[in-house]
Amino acid sequence: MADDDPDIQLQERPRRHGPRRLLQAFSSPDSYGLVLLLILVTYALSASITATWAVSLVLFVQIATIWVTLQASQAHRHLRRVTGAILVVTAIAAILNLFISRETAGGVMAVISGLLYAVAPVIIVRRLVLRRTVDTQTVLGAIAAYLMVGMGFAFAYRALGAWQAGPFFGSQGEGPFPQYLFFSFTTLTTTGYGNLVPDANPGQTLAVLEMLIGQLFLVTAVARVVSAWQPAPGRGRSPTEPDSN
Repeated sequence: MADDDPDIQLQERPRRHGPRRLLQAFSSPDSYGLVLLLILVTYALSASITATWAVSLVLFVQIATIWVTLQASQAHRHLRRVTGAILVVTAIAAILNLFISRETAGGVMAVISGLLYAVAPVIIVRRLVLRRTVDTQTVLGAIAAYLMVGMGFAFAYRALGAWQAGPFFGSQGEGPFPQYLFFSFTTLTTTGYGNLVPDANPGQTLAVLEMLIGQLFLVTAVARVVSAWQPAPGRGRSPTEPDSN
């Protein structure tokens, strides 16, 4: 029968496993695809919900993001223990945020979120450098680290706006957190629309630092990973083509 033909089975195997591999890449707890999804969820929640309780919700999603990052990066046991303790303290802070005034909690939560997203890209990049192969997980990890940099700077700007004397954007006012996200990613990608500008230092210096990090990351890390990436063995090979080995 046709179903028993090994050539047909070889042709159908990539079709059957292709969607499954893609789904696994974005759902497995050991995958950078899940990290990327959690980052996008964090961005969507931060940009669309400005209520006080939303800050705690975003922080809980960040805790999950950092934990999955540790799993996907195969971090050392000692680092997992230390980070786990920090995440427990972060979870307590997220709960306490529900009972503290918005003016007091805003800056503190932004500092905690910024620190979480400052550590995570370092963990990811360290793992990517140690990987011997460049595959789908490597590409997803590089993209996740890049987005984390933008999110981390957005929280850093929010913290500066809460703690410094005047509004972060000067005459534009303090503004909601979505404005900080918008400014951070337009700075990271050097788009620079010019409608939002830091009024003074250290915000201006921090923006310059983000531009430099964003461009260096794209030119070195992401570009190198994408150029070296190769599909998994067996894809696109003719069923009648002999094995090179």
